[in-house]
Amino acid sequence: MSADTCDVLIVGGGPAGSTCARTMQRAGLDVLIMDKSVFPRDKVCAGWITPQVVQELDLDVEDYRRGRILQPINSFITGMGEQANGAVNYDKVVSYGIRRCEFDHYLLERSGARLRQGEAWKSMERQGDRWLVNGEIAAPLVIGAGGHFCPVARFLGAHLGKEERAISAQEIEFELNEAQAAQCSVTGERPELYFCDDLKGYGWCFRKGNYLNVGLGREGNHRLAEHVQTFARSLAAQGRIPADLPGKFKGHAYLLYAHGKRPVIPDGVMIIGDAAGLAYTQSGEGIRPAIESGLLAAANVLAVKRDYRRERLSHYEAA
Repeated sequence: MSADTCDVLIVGGGPAGSTCARTMQRAGLDVLIMDKSVFPRDKVCAGWITPQVVQELDLDVEDYRRGRILQPINSFITGMGEQANGAVNYDKVVSYGIRRCEFDHYLLERSGARLRQGEAWKSMERQGDRWLVNGEIAAPLVIGAGGHFCPVARFLGAHLGKEERAISAQEIEFELNEAQAAQCSVTGERPELYFCDDLKGYGWCFRKGNYLNVGLGREGNHRLAEHVQTFARSLAAQGRIPADLPGKFKGHAYLLYAHGKRPVIPDGVMIIGDAAGLAYTQSGEGIRPAIESGLLAAANVLAVKRDYRRERLSHYEAA
């Protein structure tokens, strides 16, 4: 069986991978994205983007909001523990709430890349000046964009889940029924952020249209579930969120930029987004640095004109 050849193989179809792919595809490269999931798929995330993300993606806001959630945000409730202490108000839109199942699918479809969905990365071996992935996909350049547990990052020696100071988070997102909506005082324009008493993380409750997202993230995973349940019960007791949250909280992990020490560029390989550990150290925001890393990687790829030796990819590492 002959290999499926491409100019660039991207492992992971999230915002980093799809943004990187779109830039290279528009420049004439044959880009293939493989992802173990079939989109649209759920992604554990509070789910909001800043105007800078909209600008960097060249996102057509009017097109995006047709049939999708795009919740303008112009204020925040903030607090310590589970008690709201005050509001921060702006005279403009400072963020937009999105649903990751919609957002990621939109960007992936817009990328223009060829797709192999529902296919996990299993192996990778060097054959001359190209890589052979899963024994059937040949590419001179492989870009790992598979999030915190990216298998390409593991292949390069990242100790996933070991010796890394990761943020662990749990969240639940669901559509409110009529009774639940009546029990929820959170408004879409004003998400609520509650910093943990020990300042090791924060919880949030965030309404996007008729969807509610509740979650909490902290450094490390010690007693995380207990922190999350205490947080949710307290907000429900205050009438801020419904008491009967459907389903279970789902987990996620990622690295903050200050703590990320993963290798990102040997010969013929680049690592982008959460796979490289790029979330903002102060806020934990991951979408913007993921997108920016995808753009930086694509710019470097186009500049080196198919010479993917490590020294030629070093501009990405420095950037």
